[in-house]
Order: sequence, then C-alpha cells, then structure tokens
Amino acid sequence: MEITYFGHSCFKIKTKTATVITDPYDPEMVGFKYPKEMADIVTISHGHQDHNFLERIDGSPFVVNGPGEYEVKDVSIFGIGSYHDAKDGAERGENTIYLIEAEGLRLCHLGDLGRKITTAEEEEINGVDILFVPVGGFFTIGPAEAVEVIRAIEPKMVMPMHFKAAGINEQAFGKLVGLEDFLKEMGIATVQPQPKLVISPDKLPVEPTVVVLERKA
Repeated sequence: MEITYFGHSCFKIKTKTATVITDPYDPEMVGFKYPKEMADIVTISHGHQDHNFLERIDGSPFVVNGPGEYEVKDVSIFGIGSYHDAKDGAERGENTIYLIEAEGLRLCHLGDLGRKITTAEEEEINGVDILFVPVGGFFTIGPAEAVEVIRAIEPKMVMPMHFKAAGINEQAFGKLVGLEDFLKEMGIATVQPQPKLVISPDKLPVEPTVVVLERKA
C-alpha cells in the first residue's frame, strides 16, 4: 500500500486493486494546489467544500458519503456516524469516521471530528494500524484532544491532518494551529516529513509512530 498526502484531510491510498481518495477539497477555498487525480473510491466525511470537492477527481469513482458498510475492488469501508462539533452537530453538523481495510491493513480516517470519541466509537475503531487525525483545532479537535483520541485508539501509526500550513487560505483557515503544536503535545521535538509512505503489515512499527507526509502539489 502507498499513501500520499494532498494537504488538509485529503490522502491518496493506493492498493494493488484500487485507488482511494479521502476528503477532496476545493483548492480555491483551501489555498493549496490540488492536482486532478483518478480514483476508484472517494470517501467524504461531511458536506463542506473543503472535504467534498469531487470536481478534481477523474474517472467514475464510487463515492462513499456517510455511515454504512461498503466493499469495492477488495477494499472494505465502514462508516461510523459522529459529529463535527462538541454539541452533537448543532454548530457544524455531522461527520463520518471511516474504517478502511485493504491488503491486511486497517486504516481509520477521522474526518472533521469535533469532539472526543465515545466509548462505543472506540470499541468500533479498535485494532487500527494507521490513524488519520485532525489536529488543527477550531473546526475540529485540537492538539490536546487529538492526543487523547490517539491514546484511546492506540494505533501503530499516526498521520496528522487538517492543520495550518504554508499556503493555506488565511481568511478561511487562519484560526487553525500548526503541526508543531501537535508534535509538542505528543512530546516530539521534530519529525522529518516523507514524500510518501509505502507500508505493509510486516513493516508496521512496534511502538506508536507519528508519520508526517509532505504535501504533494
């Protein structure tokens, strides 16, 4: 499996049988360049334009847009309903957490999770190998809450997302905090960004590891 990062909450997960893209965004809204990409499957955590911009996707992908169980091209996806805020969706609506299973790996994309996970969600999300977690705060959980979620889920690898980065639209996302705030909360001085992650079950780390991917322009 190969994982690349397009910025914000958007990742490309490539297996031998399918290409999955998570939360594609409108580049004009977010501020990052976003290349047109082919996908077999697209997951959308919620209906905001920085997470559901299908116009940048080539091909005729199967779109997963909410809770439920899906099986496409040897990729299993399980959507779990959650909220975009700490008031049961009263402020920003609903959010879907996705469990993605392929090639012996179990991935979890938290979308724009806006509050700590519940005990029921924690039980459903057990056994995660790679966790994609928002860390920028304001619209989602922030660094401290992200660390609590990570400790609850206990993934083998953590990929932070949805944080303030160079080039982001300051007017729309200037209130997000940067990646360094999350790393500090994790007790990590620095992490060397990687252009992509190539991973298989036998390459998973023994100890929980934070992986930072370079944004692919």
